[in-house]
Amino acid sequence: MPRRSILVPGESYTFSHYFELPYPTSDILQELGYSLVKQNLTLPLFTGTFDTQPLQASIEESISLVDLSNETARREVIIAPMLLYASKFVQKKLRIEYPISINDQLKGTVDYLLEANHNLLVIEAKQSDLSRGFTQLAVEMIAVSQWSGIESDRYYGAVTTGDVWKFGFFQPSTQTIFEDITLYTVPSNLSKILEIVLGILL
Repeated sequence: MPRRSILVPGESYTFSHYFELPYPTSDILQELGYSLVKQNLTLPLFTGTFDTQPLQASIEESISLVDLSNETARREVIIAPMLLYASKFVQKKLRIEYPISINDQLKGTVDYLLEANHNLLVIEAKQSDLSRGFTQLAVEMIAVSQWSGIESDRYYGAVTTGDVWKFGFFQPSTQTIFEDITLYTVPSNLSKILEIVLGILL
């Protein structure tokens, strides 16, 4: 008996719809013609010098003062300051809540997009669900690869709850999404996360 389709022919799907689908990431990607590999990824690392102490101190103070139980608080206290730091460091544009439309299956608004030689897409995991958040991230990375106009064999992304970060990338040549099985936390891994972010952008 053939497997029932996940996506309804003729239906329109935004990025956030993929978060809501109750299916594994691999099944949803297979439906779109892509595959998923989960493994320890060797991610780019910035090897230059940068000072994260002021940012670290600011985030730690904010965490002690602000209730981070809602998405808006985590976005404003942790995610946005980190990405603004990276944007200023590399002097590249940071797009926030930016609309992208490729077709009826690849459209919606991306949370954060840092434009550089390798674009970096960052999304906030709704309901702190990293698993479904990565599904949404995977679809958005595919869309960004078609939207950006930059020919690359890797399009990077991260899904985060603010205090937990997971990275991945899309490889168009193999039609494969790679998901890192390592998780990074804030504030303890703040410098490491920024090493990766800056390594991707530079």
